Amino acid sequence: MKRLASFALNQPFFLILLFALFIAGGVAAFSTLPVEAFPDVTDTQVQVITLFPGRAAEEVEKQVTLPIEIGLSGIPHSLRLFSHTQFGLSFIAVTFDDAVDPYFARQQVLERLRYVDLPERIEPELGPLATPIGEIYRYRIKGDISPTEMRTIQDWTVARQLKTVPGVADVVTYGGFIKQYEVEPDSPKMKAYDVTLQQLFAALDRGSANAGGGYLEKGEQQYLIRGIGLLKSADDIGNIVVTERNGTPLLVKDISTVETGGVPRQGLSGQDNEDDIVTGLVLMRKGENPSAVLQDLKVRIDTLNSSVLPSGVQIVPIYDRTWLIDTTLHTVFRNLAEGALLVTGVLLVFLGSMRAALIVALMIPLSLLATFTGLTLRGIPANLLSLGAMDFGIIVDGAVIVIENIFRKLAEHSSHQRDFKSDRRALKE
Repeated sequence: MKRLASFALNQPFFLILLFALFIAGGVAAFSTLPVEAFPDVTDTQVQVITLFPGRAAEEVEKQVTLPIEIGLSGIPHSLRLFSHTQFGLSFIAVTFDDAVDPYFARQQVLERLRYVDLPERIEPELGPLATPIGEIYRYRIKGDISPTEMRTIQDWTVARQLKTVPGVADVVTYGGFIKQYEVEPDSPKMKAYDVTLQQLFAALDRGSANAGGGYLEKGEQQYLIRGIGLLKSADDIGNIVVTERNGTPLLVKDISTVETGGVPRQGLSGQDNEDDIVTGLVLMRKGENPSAVLQDLKVRIDTLNSSVLPSGVQIVPIYDRTWLIDTTLHTVFRNLAEGALLVTGVLLVFLGSMRAALIVALMIPLSLLATFTGLTLRGIPANLLSLGAMDFGIIVDGAVIVIENIFRKLAEHSSHQRDFKSDRRALKE
């Protein structure tokens, strides 16, 4: 301690350099530090979501949920396994201990799912790598179009564009009708033409598939032969050939009715006096910087509104985490300024020296910069609790003791001379 005090008093320019480097490092750490409104205390969790359309909860439980539970049991570092089954849906959540990397946990779950025996065409999917506090932005699609058209724009244009924003884990859609084409067989006509449902299903499956026919050579060029089965409208579906009768093609529209409809839904989404709207919820990937993600997200939304979406259709924000983050930073820095002013005033009254008061008050921003540096090095995001809970009294306590003792020692000597031995002795005490 004696050597450190002597070095500090005899090398002032070196200390000024260290002081400047410390401030620069703290500012740089703050510029890259993720700032959250609330601390993320959620467990490392992997969600497995499996759709089994049209099946009762009992069937989904027996054929999907139980096999997946058996396959996922015993994963290293897993703590518990939770499952929920309802009509057409199986949801399983595997919780791991805090020492496990989220990507390692997801990889372990994927490896186990490969060996689970499930019904044909049933593919389990992992939920997004997000947490409950990752809901950073909510919006709605607004325009003079039907809810079905708004849902189509949301699913095929908006959601796909927003998912490409760095840091976005997923975009969840609510409201509207998912567009689908419905084929209603006409039983009397099918009986008259002697066509079975199996033939109709096979024709629909065959008519919606692309086929390759190799290539055709002509001179030095090759022409690729393709059969395009991409259906674009209800009329395309109606023109699919089912079979033939006396050399005449029998089309789907000859034995059924083809209409445009929507997938039956279990609920709806509304706002204020509007009972049926289309909304989207943006989920941030775990560990990302919400300020940076929101900034990039807003740029992408501005691009969609200005040049991508149809005329009269706009993305209107409902909830934006930016306001909460700005409020968090404003609260922290306001408390910092008020604390510094209060400490300066109290020290000025009791010590009678503005210089002493300013030196002690300087410890508050320096301690905050040290906090930013430590959080950045540890990879821990800042939040209202971690920054707002700083006790300014404890921060300046040591500085008050040192400064008061130095001024007492200086007062014992001539006010016109600087005695480094007195300063060193005061620091040691």
